Amino acid sequence: MTIELNREAIARVAALPGVAEAAEAGSALISLWPLTEAMQMDNDAKYAENLQVRVTHAFARILTGQDVTMPDAEFVYEGADEIPGRPQSIVDTLLAANDAYDTMAGYSESGDVQLIFDAAEALGVDWDSHVEAAVRETVVSVEAQVEAEAGGRLAASGEPADVAVRFATALAVCDALLNVVSGHAETVGLVGPAVADAADVADEARATAIVTLPILLYVNELREQCSIPRICLTDQQILDLIDTRANAGDTLTATAEYIAPLAGAEWTKHRDDVLWNPDEAKKKAKEEDEKRNKEALAAKFAHIKDDPGKETVEL
Repeated sequence: MTIELNREAIARVAALPGVAEAAEAGSALISLWPLTEAMQMDNDAKYAENLQVRVTHAFARILTGQDVTMPDAEFVYEGADEIPGRPQSIVDTLLAANDAYDTMAGYSESGDVQLIFDAAEALGVDWDSHVEAAVRETVVSVEAQVEAEAGGRLAASGEPADVAVRFATALAVCDALLNVVSGHAETVGLVGPAVADAADVADEARATAIVTLPILLYVNELREQCSIPRICLTDQQILDLIDTRANAGDTLTATAEYIAPLAGAEWTKHRDDVLWNPDEAKKKAKEEDEKRNKEALAAKFAHIKDDPGKETVEL
């Protein structure tokens, strides 16, 4: 299966209002690099850690169908291999999700396609030979095109228009790969700590979401390769994306219109996190507290009228 990235389609997606707006947020984030201040570099490292926790939290909720909490995800990220009072299946699935995340983290540097299948194995997603072959062929066929469409001058540019083209290119790859795997949810054996097989997954949308998880990891690393920041979807947003695509005639446009505002919000958050200054935040919080206290005091005594004959007392 040879996938051709359609330049006209990419240009059309790049021009979508939501994509263009997200590109503005992406451009504002990219403009901060290279980071030189220690505080900003530390903030960015913390953001990256938090991003992994959020991604693995979403993945574990989809894989298990259980109420995996953010503290669960944080504890496992910090090294826990069991959590008192919590199902071991949740812990094992979070461990698997972190393994998959760490596996794919090297893709933007190595470009090793095998990492996609290693990540899928870690997640317990056992694509059959036909799906695996289609994924491999699709990735290989689009990589050179991605380099041609989003590399070179564009890769070095933080201009919103160029960011929009790179973002649209990554969305086109994402759409192509989701089309490859989403039609095969019923044929994929779902194995691992939390899911025995496809028959255990009652919800068809969740079954489809499970087989797409390795693709979402790959596309995040592809974005990094294209100088586009990573994003994070919650478990519900992943399920909503699956539903949106299932009811769309044009899946690329549907995918782009759904993901773009989420990406824009994520990139705005990333920028705010990098620029966060605890001293300034503390000062601002103090000023807001003082303002609220003054407003509350004024409201409390608003019913008391001034006595024009009262002597003025200097404080």
